[in-house]
Amino acid sequence: MFSGKTEELIRRLKRAKIANQKVEIFKPKIDTRYDEVKVVSHDENFILAVPIDSSRKLLELTEGIGVVGIDEAQFFDNDLTDVCQQLALQGKRVIVAGLDMDFKGRPFGPMPNLLAVAEYITKVHAICQHCGNLATHSFRLASEGSTVLLGEKDSYEARCRTCYSMGNILKLQTEPR
Repeated sequence: MFSGKTEELIRRLKRAKIANQKVEIFKPKIDTRYDEVKVVSHDENFILAVPIDSSRKLLELTEGIGVVGIDEAQFFDNDLTDVCQQLALQGKRVIVAGLDMDFKGRPFGPMPNLLAVAEYITKVHAICQHCGNLATHSFRLASEGSTVLLGEKDSYEARCRTCYSMGNILKLQTEPR
C-alpha cells in the first residue's frame, strides 16, 4: 500500500487517452473507500471507473475498448487471470494494478497468477514508515482478522521486511492470551 500503484495506473490510462485510444477502467464494486465510481489515488488524482462485482463482467463491458484498466485486482475473483488473458488475445492492452501480498505477507487473491502470465510487470514500492527503506509489506494496525479490510492510513502502514517482522513479533507479545 501507499506505493503509487493506482497513481501509475491512472497515469498510463491518461496517456492512452491522449493517444486517442479507447480506454475503460474497472474497479471492484466493494471498493468504495474514496468514491463509488472513481478510481482515486492517495494523492487524490482520479479517473472515472466502472464498478463490477465479477471479473467475467469485463468480457461483456469491453467491446470496442482498446485499453482495459483494472484497479485493486486483489479484490477480484480468481477468474480474473483467465479473463485478462482472453482480453489480451482479443488484442486489448490490459493494465492491472493491485497488491501482490495481503497483510499476512501471503500472495493475495488472483495476483500471483496474474504476475505469472503478465508480459510486463512494474513493481512499485512504498517507503517504510519506520526506517525509510523500501517497503514491501502492508502492516495492519487494526486488529480486524479478515483478510479484506478496506482501509487507509489509519488501518495500515507501509513497512520494509524487517520492520514488518518486528511489528508482528511485538503484536504477538502484547496480545492477551
